[in-house]
Amino acid sequence: MSQIDVTIMGQSYKLSCNEGGQAALMQAAVYLDEKMCALRDAAKLKGTDRIAVMAALTISAELLATKGPVGPFSELTMAEVKKQILDMNDVLDEALTPQENLF
Repeated sequence: MSQIDVTIMGQSYKLSCNEGGQAALMQAAVYLDEKMCALRDAAKLKGTDRIAVMAALTISAELLATKGPVGPFSELTMAEVKKQILDMNDVLDEALTPQENLF
């Protein structure tokens, strides 16, 4: 396991990831930061929790939209897509759990 430092909406996080997964996790963090900042600015949302939920829904919708007839997930069933989302959620929970001790 290795760790990387990321910043999302001005908040710093130290995240753990598997060796070789640093670049992908960094890219995901940058993408999430862009989505959350855009939602905060466009919708004038105040609470970080609300912004995070809206960003998660937006990203989930984007993922599901790729399941079209020619998308990279076109061969997957809805149950398989949901499982992938739940697996991603587990990875995020594992990475963010140590952060809870900081607050």
